[in-house]
Amino acid sequence: RDSQQTDTEHLSRWKKWRRASSKSLKKALSEIKGLSSYLVLWRHDIHSIEGKFGTGIQSYFSFLRFLVLLNFVIFILMFSFVTLPTIISEYEIFNSTIAYISPKNIENICTFYEPSGNKGLVYFYTYLKDLLSGTGFLEVTSLFYGYYSIDAVWISVMRYNLPLAYLLATFAYLALSFLWIIKRSVEGFKHNLVHDADPFQSYCNKVFAGWDFCITDPNAARLKYRSLQYELQTDLQEEKLKQKIAERTTKEKLCIYSLRIFINITVIVILSGCFYSIYRVTVFSQENSNVSIRNDTRTDLVNLLVQYLPSIVITLANFIGPLIFSFLITFEDYTPAFEIKLTLLRCVFIRLANIGVLLFSLWSQISDCGSDKCKPCGYNYKLYPCWESDVGREMYKLMIFDFIVILAVALFVDFPRKLLVTHCSCKLVQWFGHKEFEISDNVLEIIYGQTICWIGTFFSPLLPAIAIIKYFIIFYVKKIVLIHTRKPAARPIRASSSNFFFLVVLLIGLLLAFIPLGVSIAHIPSSKACGPFRNFNTSWEVIPDTILQFPTGLQKFFFGVASEAFAVPFFVI
Repeated sequence: RDSQQTDTEHLSRWKKWRRASSKSLKKALSEIKGLSSYLVLWRHDIHSIEGKFGTGIQSYFSFLRFLVLLNFVIFILMFSFVTLPTIISEYEIFNSTIAYISPKNIENICTFYEPSGNKGLVYFYTYLKDLLSGTGFLEVTSLFYGYYSIDAVWISVMRYNLPLAYLLATFAYLALSFLWIIKRSVEGFKHNLVHDADPFQSYCNKVFAGWDFCITDPNAARLKYRSLQYELQTDLQEEKLKQKIAERTTKEKLCIYSLRIFINITVIVILSGCFYSIYRVTVFSQENSNVSIRNDTRTDLVNLLVQYLPSIVITLANFIGPLIFSFLITFEDYTPAFEIKLTLLRCVFIRLANIGVLLFSLWSQISDCGSDKCKPCGYNYKLYPCWESDVGREMYKLMIFDFIVILAVALFVDFPRKLLVTHCSCKLVQWFGHKEFEISDNVLEIIYGQTICWIGTFFSPLLPAIAIIKYFIIFYVKKIVLIHTRKPAARPIRASSSNFFFLVVLLIGLLLAFIPLGVSIAHIPSSKACGPFRNFNTSWEVIPDTILQFPTGLQKFFFGVASEAFAVPFFVI
C-alpha cells in the first residue's frame, strides 16, 4: 500500500511538471510569435494604410509585400544554384575549376559570339545607355544568360553539373511560385465561402466579435476601429446595391444591358486595335534594329530609341488602356468588387498579350530560316548568335521602362494634379478633382512586372533581384502618392474578395509564363555560342542526357514517369 501511494505521488508530480512545462512552452512560443510579428515587412505601414483607407487598398500593399518575398526566394534559388557556383569557379575558391566540353558535330561558325562590351575610353552617357538597354558592360556580367558558358564546375572532388542545375532551378522557381500562389488562393477562397455562406452571420461576427480586446495602444485601437468601420460600410454599400438591382424595372434593365453590350463591343475594338498596333510596331522595330546594327552612322540616342520602341509602345498601351476601361466601367453600374474583377480581366488581356506579341516577334526573327539562314545552327545565328541573352535584354528593358513610367506618373502627373486641384479654382481643374486610388490599375502594374520576371529569369537569372528593388521602391512611392494625392474610395471595397481575385489573376500570369518558357526550353534550338546548353540541341536535352547516365532500372522508372501514359493522368489529377 505504501509503495502504491508513493507511485501515485510520483505520477502526480510528473503530470504537474508536464503541465507546467507545457504551459511554459506555449507561453514562450506565444511570445516568440508576438516578437516575430514585429519583423514582418512593412507591418506598421500596412496597418496604418488599412486604418486610413480601408482593407481593400490595404490588400494591394499586402499583395505587393507577397511579391517581394516571392522574388526574394526566387533570387536565393537562382543565385545559390546558378550564379554562386559560376563565381566560385571563376575565382577558384575552394580549389574549384571550370570544366569545358568541346562541342561535337557543331560548325565553328555557330560558336562565334563577341559581346559588345565597352573598350577603350568610354563616356558617361554610354554607361547610362548600357544601363537602360542591357548592352555594353552589362552584357558580359552575370545578369544575362551568355555569362554562364560553363559545362561543369569541379569543387575539390565533386562535379557540379551547371546545365542540369540551371534547368532544375528554373523548374523549381516556377513550381514554388505555383504552389505558393495556390496555397494563398485556397485561403482566400475559404474566406469568400465563409462570407458568402451567410452575410448576416458575417455582420454579427463584426459587430459582436470583431474587436480585439488585447489592444492596449491608442493608435492601434484607432486603426482597428477604422478597419471595422470600413468593413461595415462595405457590407452596407453591397446590400444597398443589391436592393437597387432588385428594384429595377424592365425598362431600366433593358437600358443597362444595352449599354453594357455597347461598352463591351467598344472594349473589344480597343483590345483589337492595341494588339494589331503592337504587332506592327514590334515588326517595324525588329527590322529597323537590324538596320541599325549594320549602319554605324546613326547616333546612340536613335539606336536606343529603336531598341526601346517595343517597350515604349507596350507601356503606352498598358497605361492608356486601363484608363479607358476604368472610365467606361463607371457607366456599367456594377458592385465595387465586380468592377475591380472585370477591369482586371480586361486589362490583363492587354498587358499579358503584349508580352506574348513581343516574344512571338522575337521568335519569328530567331527562327527566320529564309535563304538557308538557319541551316548550320538551326536558328538565325548571324543576327542572334546568343539569342537567349537577346530575349533576356528585352525582358530587362520592359522591366526598367515599366519602373521608369511608374515613377514618372507619380512625379509628373499625380503630384502636379494635386497641387493644381488644391491651389487653382478654375472649373476645368476642379472638374478633375482628387483622384481615388485605382486598385485594379495598380494590381495590374505589378502582375505585369511579375510575369516579365517569371519569363525573364531563365534568360536573366538575376532579374528577381531587380524586381525586389523595383517593388521595394514602388511600395514607398505608392504609399506617398496614396497619402498625399488620393482621397478615400467613395465606395469601400472588401479585402477578402480582392485578395483572392488578385491571386487568381497572378496565377493566370504564371500559367501564361509557362508557354514561352516551355517553347524556349523544349522547341527552339539553344545557342551554340554561349550559355550552359551549348552542347545540347535544346535546353531540355540535358534531362534525358543525365538520365542515361543512371542504372538501367532507374532509367526505366524516369522514362516511365515522363511517358504520356503516366504524365497525362497525373496532371489531370
